[in-house]
Amino acid sequence: MEKSAIQILLRSSLFSYAATAVFLLLLAFGMYRFSVGVKKEITLGVRGIYILACFLAGLVAGKKAKRRRFLWGFCAGALYFLIFLALSFAIRQSLKETASSLLLSFALCAGSGTIGGMFS
Repeated sequence: MEKSAIQILLRSSLFSYAATAVFLLLLAFGMYRFSVGVKKEITLGVRGIYILACFLAGLVAGKKAKRRRFLWGFCAGALYFLIFLALSFAIRQSLKETASSLLLSFALCAGSGTIGGMFS
């Protein structure tokens, strides 16, 4: 049975957000255990989590779609970014990131999702 686009993106999003939760817990534990608290390292760790989670989302989306895997991976990574952006805005009531930071985050999410889709 062919999966619908909504089912594919929903499944890949749920998987990527579950992975994000696990990776953030591991990052927090590592920061606590090794007394790391510098903003630069935290930002690098969070961006690494974006990359890994979007790669996994692209992998799941590509496996489910079976055709145009890179495009499905791109969509999964872009959706991950858009949901995070919406949640950040809803929580903070503003966007504190610069346009270049948002663009970099989008490129990391969409790019790693595309690569994940290509590897699926």
